[in-house]
Amino acid sequence: MSNIVSHNFNVCKSDREKIHQHKAFLIWFTGLSGSGKSTIANALESKLNSFNISSYTLDGDNVRFGICNDLTFSSEDRSENIRRIAEVSNLFVDAGIVTLACFISPYEKDREGVRKTVGSKNYIEVFINTSLDECERRDVKGLYKKARAGEINNMTGISDPYETPRCPDLEIDTSKYSVEESVERIFKFLEKRLYD
Repeated sequence: MSNIVSHNFNVCKSDREKIHQHKAFLIWFTGLSGSGKSTIANALESKLNSFNISSYTLDGDNVRFGICNDLTFSSEDRSENIRRIAEVSNLFVDAGIVTLACFISPYEKDREGVRKTVGSKNYIEVFINTSLDECERRDVKGLYKKARAGEINNMTGISDPYETPRCPDLEIDTSKYSVEESVERIFKFLEKRLYD
């Protein structure tokens, strides 16, 4: 871009991590609507908080009230939604904060875009693997019922694809693990990275 120059500041990520006394990175939760992404992230953030770990959760629905309230659910707007969140996440990580992001993020190219934006060493992908049948059975927000009735277009898993992650850092099968067990598995995975 012309007329824009990056400014270098004296305080950097590692300086901020020293203040927080732990490393910072992005935990990216992906999975179908109703899979349990936000529920698991919420419980994980509570656990992180109990260990005095500075954290913040970005949730798909919540950001659409603000930073992404001008976007639809078309494939192009979904990609733009994820691009914006990647940039916001990158700022949080640079601030030294463990960032939890809960987004369906159905397209592999968009998740790869997030990885590139924050850097591979700062990106942890957690695939909340819950079957479409189970997500429809839960239907917490009533979206699947509306999608089946033709009231919602571009519903991931119904009229829009979900591209399953090829190599997630962690895969949580919610038919095998409770929320508490899921949190324990993720926390054990994170523990070494927090203080490495």
